[in-house]
Amino acid sequence: MRTHMIAGGVLAGLLFAASAAHAQNRQNTVNMSCAQAQSIVTRSGAIVLGTGGQTFDRFVSSRAYCTPSEITKSAWVPTADVAQCFIGFRCEEYSHDIIR
Repeated sequence: MRTHMIAGGVLAGLLFAASAAHAQNRQNTVNMSCAQAQSIVTRSGAIVLGTGGQTFDRFVSSRAYCTPSEITKSAWVPTADVAQCFIGFRCEEYSHDIIR
C-alpha cells in the first residue's frame, strides 16, 4: 500500500514538473517584434502563444485551422515594438444573431 502511495506521489510530481516546464517554454508575443509574431503564426498555421503574464491564446493563419462551425476573428496582441499588433486570427464559434 505504501509503495502505491509513493509511486502515485512521484507520478504526480513528474506530471506537475512537466506541465510547469511546458508553460515556461511557451513563446510570448511581448518578447518578440510584431513581424516575428506574425511570421510564427504564418509558418505554424496554428499555434498557442503567450500574450503577457499568465495569458495565452490560440492563433491561426486562416480559417483552415478552425473547426467547420467556427469563423475567424482578427487577433491583435501586444509585442515588444507595437502595442496592438495584428498577428492573424482566433477561431470563434459562429452564432446566428437574430435581430427582431
